[in-house]
Amino acid sequence: MRTIVSLPGDGIGKTVLPEAIRLLEAAGFKANYVHGDIGWEFWQKEGNALPKRTIDLLEEHKIGLFGAITSKPKDEAAAELDPSLHDKGYVYFSPIVGLRQHFNLDVCISPCKAFKGNPLNFIRQDGKGGYEEPEVDAVIFRQNTEGMYGGIEWTNPPKQVRDALETHPKMKKFKDVPSEEMAISTRIVTKKATERIIRSAFEYATKFGYKSVTVCEKPNVLRETSGMYLKIGKAIANEFPDIQLWDTNIDAQMMWLTKNPENYGVIVSENMFGDIISDGFAGLVGGLGFACSANIGDEVAVFEPTHGSAPKYQELKPSIVNPIAMFLSACMMLDHIGENEKADRIRKAIAEVIEEGKVKTYDMMKLRGGPDVFEKGACTTQEMTDAVIEKL
Repeated sequence: MRTIVSLPGDGIGKTVLPEAIRLLEAAGFKANYVHGDIGWEFWQKEGNALPKRTIDLLEEHKIGLFGAITSKPKDEAAAELDPSLHDKGYVYFSPIVGLRQHFNLDVCISPCKAFKGNPLNFIRQDGKGGYEEPEVDAVIFRQNTEGMYGGIEWTNPPKQVRDALETHPKMKKFKDVPSEEMAISTRIVTKKATERIIRSAFEYATKFGYKSVTVCEKPNVLRETSGMYLKIGKAIANEFPDIQLWDTNIDAQMMWLTKNPENYGVIVSENMFGDIISDGFAGLVGGLGFACSANIGDEVAVFEPTHGSAPKYQELKPSIVNPIAMFLSACMMLDHIGENEKADRIRKAIAEVIEEGKVKTYDMMKLRGGPDVFEKGACTTQEMTDAVIEKL
C-alpha cells in the first residue's frame, strides 16, 4: 500500500485536506497517510516552517498532498517568533518554496478547465446583444525553482555584490544611490531548467491533444532571461511539428485573457510570470476555489491547491470554504501515480455536482464569506464532499 505524506499546513488547509482524503477513500484509493509538520506554527515555535523531519518523510515516501500555507513579510514574521528565538538569526522563508528548491520540484502544472454550469465561469458579450461562455481549457507550465522566486536578493547589498553589479553599464544610473537605500532581486534562468519545463509542456500537449504551446514571457525588455525562453522554445518546437509554437508578452497576455481565452492550450513561463498567468486563468474558471497544481521533480512530487490559508475562515464552524481545488489537486496526484481511472471518476463526479447546481459553496453563489452564508443557501465544506461522494 502506498504511503502519502499529508501536509495540511495552515488555516483552511487543515479543513480541505481531510475532506480530500475522505473523498479519495470513497473512490477506492487506499493509502497510508503520514502527517508532516509544516507551516506557521513551526516557524513560531522552532524558527523553521519546514522542519527537517518533514523533508525526511518526503525523501522516504516521495509523494506529498499539501493544504495551504500562511506567509507574511519578513518583519511581521520576525515579530511572531517565540521570544526565546528573537535575535538568533532566524529568517522566514516560504516552506512550499523551500520544498520546491530542496527537491528540485521544477515543473509546476496548473490546469485551468471550466466546468459546465459553474456560475463563476467567465462570460463575455457576443457582439449581438447577448452573452457567450467560451470553453476555457488551458494548462500552465511554470518553472518552479528559478527566476524571480529563486530567493537570491539583498537589502543593502554587500560590497562584492555591488561591485559585481557595477560592471554592467546599466548600473550607472544607480551609482549615487547608497547601498543601504537599495534592495536587489535577481532573475536567474538556466538553460537546463528552461529546456526541461518547455519540453515538459510540449510532451503534455502531445499526450493530451492540445494544438499549441505558448511561451509567455517579455523578451522585448528582459532580453537575456525571457530571450532564453523564446530561443529554447523555438528549438524544441522543431521536435514537435504537430504542435504550434506561439509566443506572447506577459502584459499583453493578461489583456487577452478576457478576449480569447479559449484559443490557448498549454502555456509555459518562468516562475513569477507563470504564477501571474496561472492565477489569471484560474479567475476565468471559478477562481482559486477551483485552482489545482502539481509540483513535480525527478523523484518527489507535491500536489496542492493554489489558494492561500484564508485564516479568517479557519475558525468558522461549520466550514464554508470550497474544497474543489483540493479535490482536483488530489486527482492530479492520482494521475501521477497511475490511478487514472479513480481520478477520472472523481472529476466526473465533481462535474456532475457543479452542472446539477443543487449544492454550491458560498463563492459559487457569489456571496461574501461569513457565517450567514448558510441562511442564503450555501453548503458547508463537508456537504460539498458528501455531494461528490454521492455522485461516485
